[in-house]
Amino acid sequence: MLPHQLSRLTLLPACCLALLLAACGGVPLQTAGRAPMAVERSAAASENGNEVAIYALGLIDTGYRFGGKNPEAGLDCSGMVSYIFGQAAGLNVAGSAADIARKGRQIDPASLRAGDLVFFNTMNKPFSHVGIYIGDGRFVHAPSTNGKVRISRLDNPYFSQRFEMARAYFN
Repeated sequence: MLPHQLSRLTLLPACCLALLLAACGGVPLQTAGRAPMAVERSAAASENGNEVAIYALGLIDTGYRFGGKNPEAGLDCSGMVSYIFGQAAGLNVAGSAADIARKGRQIDPASLRAGDLVFFNTMNKPFSHVGIYIGDGRFVHAPSTNGKVRISRLDNPYFSQRFEMARAYFN
């Protein structure tokens, strides 16, 4: 191999790494027609909020079931939130997504922390879907589409257009 070919080969990984790091730069998330959504609030998440987020991650790929309230039988969005808050934080948060939306305290989406709840209008009905914010613009939820608990992004076009409110349940 000629010296000029070798130098090109050593530059290629460095350039790829530089592009990857540049792509990871923090840009605030935007919701359709709403204020920017911060990636993280400056204050650290509460201990309970972190526990809720970690517990939610442990339920990824759990099957969906309408009205489901436990992982063995399957979970819907509100059942998932109720189950996780009970198990991870000892907090009784029950009812439909709309019922849950009436509890806690409303927060500015720019100050979301791990364990906060995010609400969406997914069925032409206010507060028809709920998820648990885990940080970095992502949330865990139990959508009926594709039938499994999974992670989605707040800046996903589908969810950003349907975002309604964020609520906190911990200090």
